Order: sequence, then structure tokens, then C-alpha cells
Amino acid sequence: MAVSSYMVPLGTLAPEFDLPAIDGGRVTLHDLKGAPATLVIFLSNHCPYVKRIEHGIGAFAADYAGRVATVAIASNDTVSYPDDDAGHLIEQANRAGFPFKYLLDESQETAKAFRAACTPDFFLYDTDLKLAYRGQFDGARPSNDVPVTGASLRAATDAVLAGSTVKEQVPSLGCGIKWKEGNEPG
Repeated sequence: MAVSSYMVPLGTLAPEFDLPAIDGGRVTLHDLKGAPATLVIFLSNHCPYVKRIEHGIGAFAADYAGRVATVAIASNDTVSYPDDDAGHLIEQANRAGFPFKYLLDESQETAKAFRAACTPDFFLYDTDLKLAYRGQFDGARPSNDVPVTGASLRAATDAVLAGSTVKEQVPSLGCGIKWKEGNEPG
């Protein structure tokens, strides 16, 4: 069943996090500070909505490298969804050409702090780490032939980099985050 992203209030400060990367080491929000914009993406390996656009996400991150600090976070329950474990995420990152760190949120506390609801779910912050955009990558879905361009996220990012307000905010649509039993947000 498809789930839409929560529309977290614009201007909300990015929550702090300190998570392990799939290729070793740890990444914190502090590590991303100083960029003109910061993008936090909640992803998974098994979700058809993510698979449909994953190469586009890799291309987006490469195109905006040096201007947008990008990080992906996987928060799914890997016991129930083993395709989302670190080994499979490494395969996905290689397959999709992700040039950014991919982090594991095993406790799911980071997903809760961001109010992430689905994969993919995009949170774009300005230079002060205030939320400027939360929404879709573009209109491509597993059930349509819309080209994967990242048009929505690119327009939002260009506005943030220009110091403008993002005018269009379309919720993302994807697979619901696979919460551990009893860990669902209240």
C-alpha cells in the first residue's frame, strides 16, 4: 500500500542524528553543516517506488555535488525485510551510482525524529538547516511511464540555492517505512 509523506512544517530545524554508514564510519548532522543546502533522503532497497527512481537520485546527487550535502537513511526493520540490510544497501548504492553516504537507522529513532513516513521521502534544508522542501522527487511511479527527471526536487533545490521560497510542495509517495513491532510512531 502506498503511503504519502507527512508534510512536516516548513522552517522546522533538521533533527540531530549520529548513524553508522553502510561502508563504515559514522555520520552526524554536524558533518553536513556548512553546505548551501542539505538533503536527507529516506530510502530502502526493496521498495518499487525507490527502485523506479534510484538512478535518478544518483544523478541528482552527482549534479548538485558541492552545493548540496546529501545523505540517505534506511530505517526499515531488516529482520522482517532483509533486502534492506547493509549488504543489500551496498549493492543498491553501487547499482544506482549513489555518490553520498547511506546510513542505517536500526533503532528507527531518526526516522521518527524527521517524521519520515515512506520510502522515498525527501527533506531539503537551507543553509541554516531549516526545512525548505519535503516532497516528491518527480511524478515517476512504478505504475506510470513518467520520465525520471527529479523535476520537483531539482526545482526546489534551485530555489533554495537561489535563496528563494519553494513554491510547490507535493508529498512524496512510496512504500511505508517498515516499523519494528511496537515501534510505530504514535
